[in-house]
Amino acid sequence: MIAFLTVLFWLVVGHSLADYPLQGDFLAQGKNRHTKIGAMFWPHCLFAHSMVHAGFVALVTGSIALGVCEAIVHAVTDFLKCEEKIGMRADQTIHFACKALWAAIAVGAFA
Repeated sequence: MIAFLTVLFWLVVGHSLADYPLQGDFLAQGKNRHTKIGAMFWPHCLFAHSMVHAGFVALVTGSIALGVCEAIVHAVTDFLKCEEKIGMRADQTIHFACKALWAAIAVGAFA
């Protein structure tokens, strides 16, 4: 249980950094295809933002496969938020649920 909580802690730290100070206004606006910046850059910005998250997951868990999973789920989730299919609470709930899943997988909770 301690290993799971340790990994989860660092994944949440990474998420907090990647979703707030490291995202910045350019990525926040650029990942949304409905904004002026996003009209031109949204695929690139959404990919870049998702890869920052993927990098944190891969670094914390030691698994590039989990990093790739994070990139995919994060991109889809943020796209849905930008399309107003889900709200901020659902967005963050999905992100944190994924962090719990990645932590459980990383420590072998399902083995």
